[in-house]
Amino acid sequence: MMNSTLHKSTKISVYMALVWIMLISMPAALAQSLDEAKATGLIGEKRDGYIGLVQGSAPPAVVSLVEDVNRQRRERYQQIAQENNISVEQVAQLAFNKAVEATRSGHFLEDANGRWVRKP
Repeated sequence: MMNSTLHKSTKISVYMALVWIMLISMPAALAQSLDEAKATGLIGEKRDGYIGLVQGSAPPAVVSLVEDVNRQRRERYQQIAQENNISVEQVAQLAFNKAVEATRSGHFLEDANGRWVRKP
């Protein structure tokens, strides 16, 4: 759970940065591929703030997509954490919370037990 000492203004700054990540940090082609992979059930949002493969195996292009997106997220999380004097884990948790809100019905999310579930 997120540290309770995280101030409201810091939360707002982090949320704004996370929205920015989701909207403009990826090239359009990568974002389109990500959305397609989510829509087909190949990948989903993990509780740790990153994306993961829903099934054990996936085409190499999807594996590469997951690696690219997670690398970009990790870099941005580190930047946000440093700017707000909080941990990368706190940023990642906030990112997961925003991802849950943004995830479309029928797409996969990782539940508290580490299982993939479709968002209703």
